[in-house]
Amino acid sequence: MDSTSIELPGSRIAAVKVDGGTVRIEFEPAYLVKSMTGSLERTRWQQNGALVFEDAELDPEHDLPTLPGDCSGGDVGENVYTYRDMIPVPLESRGQAHCALKVGDAVVRVSARAVRLEMQDTAKYIEHLRPE
Repeated sequence: MDSTSIELPGSRIAAVKVDGGTVRIEFEPAYLVKSMTGSLERTRWQQNGALVFEDAELDPEHDLPTLPGDCSGGDVGENVYTYRDMIPVPLESRGQAHCALKVGDAVVRVSARAVRLEMQDTAKYIEHLRPE
């Protein structure tokens, strides 16, 4: 099966925007890894996008990091699934959703009732990732 995912470590978080009950975490760029069925090689791409949470709130106990900044990893969860250091593409889910993304010494924490990934423009090829 072909698969694409955002690799959180190294992806750049440009902004966190709050509009009522919507929280947008904007990646400029996000780094994607694509794999194809039957191939040992993978490819790396870059593309801007946003992780959008609805009926959401930021964790009031923690200040947001200074942005833009490089994400060093974290978790994105939707219902019973938690994705560590990656986000599957596409992603759209209703129910319990959350994230805890590390930027420097701070963590962006969001809890919500829905999450979706909105990718912009066209992904740009960077390199082949060959198995060692």
